[in-house]
Amino acid sequence: DAQEGVSPNMIIGASTEVHSGAGMILTAGAVDTHIHYISPQQTETALCSGTTTLIGGGAGPADGTLATTVTSGKWYMQKMLEASESIPINMGFFGKGNCSTFAPMAEQIEAGALGLKI
Repeated sequence: DAQEGVSPNMIIGASTEVHSGAGMILTAGAVDTHIHYISPQQTETALCSGTTTLIGGGAGPADGTLATTVTSGKWYMQKMLEASESIPINMGFFGKGNCSTFAPMAEQIEAGALGLKI
């Protein structure tokens, strides 16, 4: 069976990628790579608009979060990861990549940062 609106005469060529969805639930969705994690309501709004992945940073309604899309430090990174566990959306958190020494940046990666933002 074909989904309504999909032509049985659809041309599949060199620029077409076919994925078997057998046994899976597949959801197409947008990825927002510049999110300021200010409030939990953002995830509901994102899902309602078809966004399934949020990538950015912050630690809630704080001045640093308003200014940048990074989550600073190991403690904040762990708390943001804990807070996002029950939210039904893919989330990634950037750590702060501007530091004069390596240790704080490594600490953020070890705490679960998706990457570091300069």
